[in-house]
Amino acid sequence: MLPERGPHGHTAAAGLSRLLGTRTAWTAVGDGEFFCPGCGGDRNYQRLTGRRRFTLLGVPVLPRGESAPTVECAACGRHFGTDVLDHPTTTRFAAMLRDAVHTVALAVLAAGGVCSRASLETAAAGVRAAGFDDCTEEQLAALVEALEADTGRFTGEPCAAGLAIELHEALDPLAPHLAAPGRESILLQGARIALADGPYTPAERDALATVGAALTICSTDVTRLLAAARTPS
Repeated sequence: MLPERGPHGHTAAAGLSRLLGTRTAWTAVGDGEFFCPGCGGDRNYQRLTGRRRFTLLGVPVLPRGESAPTVECAACGRHFGTDVLDHPTTTRFAAMLRDAVHTVALAVLAAGGVCSRASLETAAAGVRAAGFDDCTEEQLAALVEALEADTGRFTGEPCAAGLAIELHEALDPLAPHLAAPGRESILLQGARIALADGPYTPAERDALATVGAALTICSTDVTRLLAAARTPS
């Protein structure tokens, strides 16, 4: 059956929708910078709360409750759920990645025993590529010495609790925002540092296993990746 139409060809439902409706009044309760899924880049935002009301002829008449909190992009004006704020901005993500690579390099160097020139060169190159443009081999060697003095451990020992905590603090927040190839790339960078001066030592394997666990890479894949890193490309 066709819907009832008025004299001008409009359906009764369309006429009713013009009479009755819902309007949301938004109030800004905060602002900041976020990664906008609509724009695809870092943008300013406003965090909004809303109150909904029934409208009669466009005039609000009755409250209908509160709307879920919303994030509005200042550039494109689109609204998103507040879960978008869990995603780091590109600037923050780059800093997290840089710090993660730096921490992994220090952990592997500390586990490897006496820092060889080859290991230091490989580590410094990886850290510079991650964003620490002025990183040098001498700086890394000094940091490893300071790390050992602070933790009271010697190079070549299994990954100490304090060092494992530092790895998790640097890698745990980053892992959810990296695809599998990105997580594997960080582990492989650590493996290349360990292999620069010879085969893995038990302490290096232990440190790399901790890196893999913090990056949510299963132990089977960690073993596979460490074996692959030993194979010349």
